[in-house]
Amino acid sequence: MDRVFVTRQMPPTGLEMLREACEVVVWEDDLPPPQDVLMQEAAQSDGLLSLLTDKVDAALMEQAPRLRVISNYAVGYDNIDIPAATERGIPVGHTPGVLTESCADHAFALLLAAARRISEAERYVRAGKWQTWHPTLLLGQDVHNATLGIAGFGRIGQAVARRATGFGMRIIYTGGSSAGDVATELGAEQVDMETLLRESDFISLHTPLNADTTHLINAEALQMMKKTAILINTARGKVVDSTALYAALKAGDIAYAALDVTDPEPITMDDPLLTLDNCLIVPHIASASYATRDRIGQIAAANLLAGLKGEPMLHCVNPQVQGK
Repeated sequence: MDRVFVTRQMPPTGLEMLREACEVVVWEDDLPPPQDVLMQEAAQSDGLLSLLTDKVDAALMEQAPRLRVISNYAVGYDNIDIPAATERGIPVGHTPGVLTESCADHAFALLLAAARRISEAERYVRAGKWQTWHPTLLLGQDVHNATLGIAGFGRIGQAVARRATGFGMRIIYTGGSSAGDVATELGAEQVDMETLLRESDFISLHTPLNADTTHLINAEALQMMKKTAILINTARGKVVDSTALYAALKAGDIAYAALDVTDPEPITMDDPLLTLDNCLIVPHIASASYATRDRIGQIAAANLLAGLKGEPMLHCVNPQVQGK
């Protein structure tokens, strides 16, 4: 029987699928397994079901000649050395599509919360500061009829745009070269990055993390944005230069930021971003609905089982190695 190592507890359906076919070892701690433990377990396993917090690099694969398949419980896979896996003939699965709508809901929730300063207002009440109604208390930004700039017009970016139409927003975007029909349907306009930065009232980031997008939002980009602009990041923490973001928020160069992801992640408690009232930070929960997280587990398990059988995965990052 094939042995698989699952690097964290996950919703039960996917685990049940694996246990019906494999010997399953699950890391029970809430924190990721230490790298040496991950390497030891991978070396004893035919399959690895990893999370985005697990570093699955060439060194790990070199120590795990028995390993035949890797399945990531995530859409992204920047935690895995894909060239190294491909070189070794190891198919790598991921879970695109399933979390699109939940992540878009969350991105728009952050947008609304930042626009109307919800977290500040909640803290204001709990601190006993609410004495009366006042015309200038906690004024925020209107969302309706504002301009939304979407950096990365893939599945999630498009889903966010659909939500924006209900608020009568003007939608501009970068990326999404194959999204012409969707853009036309939504009345969205493709622009260059500088135009997006200069014209947007809200900027929502939905790019993958790679060499081109690392620190896409840097000091220069932040200077191009409106002083009233609000930045939302539900992509990856390193897409934003956090040092530059702190400086811009502190100086009032932009109005607000709402972050589901940070660099580093989790954010350290001495990070200066945590001292700012105009920065809302939540712990990477964009896909955190019961139904979505369970479905992610099902797809990750199905990918792993298919790879162990030498069959095509539902979603494979490097399909050229499948069945070899």
